[in-house]
Amino acid sequence: MLFTDLSLSPAILANIAAEGYTTPSPIQGQAIPHVLAGKDVLGCAQTGTGKTAAFAMPILNRLASATPPASGTAKHAEGAAHKPVHPSATFGKRPRCLVLCPTRELAAQIADSFKRYGKGLNLKLVTIYGGVGQYPQVDALHRGVDIVIATPGRLMDLMEQRHVDLSAIEVLVLDEADRMLDMGFIQPIRRIVSKLPQGRQTLLFSATMASEIRKLADSLLTHPAVVNIAPVAKTAAQIEETVYKVEKRDKPDLLAHLVQNLPMYRSLVFTKTKHGADRVVRHLHARGIKAEAIHGNKSQNVRQRALANFANNKIPVLVATDVASRGIDVDGITHVVNYDLTHEPETYVHRIGRTGRAGATGMAVSFCDREEGGNLRAIERLTRRSIPVLTNPLPPSDPAAAPVHHDREDRDRDDRGHRAPARHDRPVNTGFRGDPRPSHSDHRGGPRPERHDSRRPAHAPTAGGHQPSGHRHPQRDDRPARPAASHHPIGRGASKPVAGVRAPHPITKAPKVSKHRKGHSRPQAAGQQ
Repeated sequence: MLFTDLSLSPAILANIAAEGYTTPSPIQGQAIPHVLAGKDVLGCAQTGTGKTAAFAMPILNRLASATPPASGTAKHAEGAAHKPVHPSATFGKRPRCLVLCPTRELAAQIADSFKRYGKGLNLKLVTIYGGVGQYPQVDALHRGVDIVIATPGRLMDLMEQRHVDLSAIEVLVLDEADRMLDMGFIQPIRRIVSKLPQGRQTLLFSATMASEIRKLADSLLTHPAVVNIAPVAKTAAQIEETVYKVEKRDKPDLLAHLVQNLPMYRSLVFTKTKHGADRVVRHLHARGIKAEAIHGNKSQNVRQRALANFANNKIPVLVATDVASRGIDVDGITHVVNYDLTHEPETYVHRIGRTGRAGATGMAVSFCDREEGGNLRAIERLTRRSIPVLTNPLPPSDPAAAPVHHDREDRDRDDRGHRAPARHDRPVNTGFRGDPRPSHSDHRGGPRPERHDSRRPAHAPTAGGHQPSGHRHPQRDDRPARPAASHHPIGRGASKPVAGVRAPHPITKAPKVSKHRKGHSRPQAAGQQ
């Protein structure tokens, strides 16, 4: 089968030929005819199989046609409720296609595919995601677009601000639906879908087909055409898989050794957490290896710069989390390193699918410590093959010389990367009577010295003849005597009100305070003894 056999417009076929493609991939050859027919599609395929082009090409073909789409007739014939799209939405300012994806990088990748395959079609699109200012996105929406490619979070923000009108959407696409569910976007997705027309066409693509994806598809799709290409349990034959059984504290040294000696010209390293990705980068920098990390805590400009440096061979190692890796479309990745072995076997297949694309060979290296043995066995059960175990070429390190830092401890680091004292090293006082308190004998190695209090007794009379208040500065016996007390009724040293003079109210009117020298106690209001 060729692209010319798929009933696409001549302009789109010319753009496809300009990109150097003549034969569609399996997911493209099976999904494109269903999308052109106006059916809902549930597609499952591994990373790197061309899922983006499988929905971008037929959507562009539909939006570029001047005639009404045939999707309404097809879905109405199958018994689905059909609501015709308002005529003003065909060439108006309201968007006609909405693509939802989990990450900013994937949104940029999808937008690039629409631009390349839609040259000369006079269709406008906008990408909406967080990490950048919203003004350019809002301005593009107000000027009018045909295609909106968005992440659920930022799209919900603009919808609440009433900058987005989704009443004319004809096609809804959920790309990487499994990852969006893992990120907790199920409720935002349902809220967005509730604002869309009932007669739309819905396309759902996923790298895995878990039970949650099935439930979501049942609630959103109407009599969908199911396209399942290459089950997730199957790994690419051109990828060589190996595993090192290594202690967690030895992983940084082993990674640096492999990068320098294999060598790894373009390697993608996967970690479990964001803090773990930053820690791996610090270890590689300490050994003179250039590396950068991308994850959700990085700004969009930093993430795009890291991807550009990785694609242009300025850095040999890119460290990423599973969420941020969605949308990394870089050719020629030689190695994929599972620094932290995932507990989801399907994610392992998705990770190593970043290498060995387009018929090229690749290597997948995994580090497995004592706590990850169960994860390795689950992966081997899913793929139905045993991964060869290699011997660590480096000698084991001393556990006392290289303590392992857990992800929680990274939060206690300061800006320079120095680790603050652990919580159990710090004195904790929660205010409960039963809390343990350090004994006086632990104070600097010996008993706490007895404090000599030079303050006067609480009720000792002062030189002015009146009693000091309970919260006074310490009085010294060798201080000079106070000056004679003033006879002013509000002045210093007054012992009782003067006849005929009304004392100020203690609450509504504050007493006047005269100047006093440093070290002397505060003056008393009239009438205080």
